[in-house]
Amino acid sequence: MLDAKKIAYQSFELPEEKISALDTAEILQVSPALIYKSIVFTRPTASSKPILAVIPATHEVDAGLLAKAVGEKKVKPASLADAEKRTTLAAGGISPLALINKGFLILFSDAVKDSDEIHVSGGQLGLNIRLSVNDLLSLTHARIAAISSPLQK
Repeated sequence: MLDAKKIAYQSFELPEEKISALDTAEILQVSPALIYKSIVFTRPTASSKPILAVIPATHEVDAGLLAKAVGEKKVKPASLADAEKRTTLAAGGISPLALINKGFLILFSDAVKDSDEIHVSGGQLGLNIRLSVNDLLSLTHARIAAISSPLQK
């Protein structure tokens, strides 16, 4: 898809198992702030679009901020099984690129404004993609919002 749209990117191979975003940063020898993880959230109304929160490895989703950003009183993280069912992707391989036009509301943490390029999953275990933030936001029709806070050490 990226080639067809003439989007510049670089792909990286990782172990074909679920690894953390922090482990990905270590393997690729890049700042963890450039590795983004995707977390599926659901809304109280079953008919509402599920949410894909995309945040840096150095952050955690703030469910209150996420709910506010999507106009809900409450949102909750999907269970691992539910996230895999909703996305049809294996946990660790859930990607905003693979969910284009799949009925998800995609929100990136406003921390993304601090980078020109970031890494995201390529949509399968063992595949990581680095591309420009502008291209990624344009492709996914994502919104940027204050939805995360730095991990507590």
